[in-house]
Parts: sequence; C-alpha cells; structure tokens
Amino acid sequence: MPNANELKKGQIVEINGHYYMVKNIESKSPSSRGAQTLYKVRFNQVPGGRKYDDTFTSNDMLTDVNMMRKPVSFLYKEGDLYTFMDQEDYSQYTLEASALEDQLPYIQDGMEGITALLVDDSLLALELPQSVIMEVVETSPAIKGSTAAARTKPARMATGLEVQVPEYLEQGENIKINTETGKFMSRA
Repeated sequence: MPNANELKKGQIVEINGHYYMVKNIESKSPSSRGAQTLYKVRFNQVPGGRKYDDTFTSNDMLTDVNMMRKPVSFLYKEGDLYTFMDQEDYSQYTLEASALEDQLPYIQDGMEGITALLVDDSLLALELPQSVIMEVVETSPAIKGSTAAARTKPARMATGLEVQVPEYLEQGENIKINTETGKFMSRA
C-alpha cells in the first residue's frame, strides 16, 4: 500500500472499489509550522476515463493494484471496439472507444510499441509510445523559403488528428508527434 507521497504518474490505485490511473500530481507545502504537505491528485477512472480529484496528506495510504504491463500491437477496429494483440503469447484484448478517448487520434493500423495495463488478465488501459510517426494527409501548400520563420499552419493526419506544423511541410510527408502534448516534434 503506497503512501500519497509515493504516487507516480501512470500508477493505478483502487479507490472505493474502482480503478483509477494517476494523471497529475501537485504538491503544496503550507507555510505554517507543523503543517503537512498536501498532494492534490487528478485521477482518470480505468476503464471509462471519468475524472476524479482528491487531496491527500503524505501519510494517507492508498490501495495499490497488482498490475501487469505487456507489449501489444493494434490489430483492428470493429464498431466501437478496438482489438489489440499481445506480442508475446498472441492473446487478444478489446477496449471500447470511450476508454481510449484521448488516445484514439494516435492509434493507427498495425501500430506497435503500445503497452497494455492488465489487472486480473483484463485490459484496463493503454500506454502509448512517447511519440508516433504519422503522414500528413491534408495541409495548405508549402511556402518556399519559410524555414527561418517560426510560423505554423494546421495539418490533418489520416486518423483525424490536427497538428500545427511549420509552413515548409507538404502533404504526404511523415512527421513525428508527441503523444502527451499532441505537438509536432520533427520530420520523420
């Protein structure tokens, strides 16, 4: 059972019979003497994605969840269900689109490098790689000589994701996108 001051981003804990993943942690140290440090934690329920905020002191105990991490790849989408395959034993797991809400724009056919978070052999959530490479399918024409200017333009990927890219990029080019911030990183 971890204390609140031992929580890490991405960790899954059990609160009131539901599983929650830690999304953000803020620590506040009150200035008065003898006051305890407070930890304001934002959780997302897994599966489901419902947000939950709570504040803890460093001595508050939380129930840790026995979780396994396995490498998976995206196989296919059928209706609102997304199917992933374990790369070690080839077993398949499915998740509803609502559980992947924030991650859907980054998931592509045959995508690898995804980590599945399993509790009792059921898929609760996914961890995407730090960055993904995607092809620009729609953007305004490139402007010659605009490499020195820091101006950007919108570009759309095949998954529907829109990213601000430098003006010199053209349709059909592959770019690297940060999955946490959703921002352009570089050409691929």
